[in-house]
Amino acid sequence: MIAVRLAFAAALAAAPLALPARAEAAAWTVDAAKSRIGFSGVQVGAPFQGRFTRFTAQIDFDPTVPETGHAVVDIDLASAEIGDAQRDASLPQAAWFDVKAASQARFEATRFVAKGGDASEAIGSLTIRGIRRDAVLLFRLTRAGATARAVGHLDLVRTQFGVGQGPWASGQWVALEVGVDIDLTATEAASKP
Repeated sequence: MIAVRLAFAAALAAAPLALPARAEAAAWTVDAAKSRIGFSGVQVGAPFQGRFTRFTAQIDFDPTVPETGHAVVDIDLASAEIGDAQRDASLPQAAWFDVKAASQARFEATRFVAKGGDASEAIGSLTIRGIRRDAVLLFRLTRAGATARAVGHLDLVRTQFGVGQGPWASGQWVALEVGVDIDLTATEAASKP
């Protein structure tokens, strides 16, 4: 279940800054060293946190015309870690992320909606273990010159993506609810006319 939460977190975290270029928006390059896709959950009553150490993001986004934006974030599910050797080893296995069958999770935002102030929603889909579902990521975007930072959160139910098979399919040991957090820093690569 921890692995499921990690995948959700990673995919959603990368979404706000991972936008492919479109004619009306600006292209962005994510600084992986300053960015993080994380996840959180509860196992046997104890909260835990983890992260995905490898992901890529393509971003095309202009906060003044958010509806023209697009983003694709691919997360390497085998890079999920929570800092516990036994749990980290179980995450790539068939019961959790099943990386042999599908090694990546993908969040794709097909549009953005301004929510007032620095808040926006990335609206699109999340795919994990070959299961694609609608997803909405609420995030806040701040800019300093050509650099932007997106910080967002999404709550998911891991079993909607088949994460947590067999004895892990219920919430008895690992809660079904997973939190995904993103903190992405990117630099504007080019402006489109």
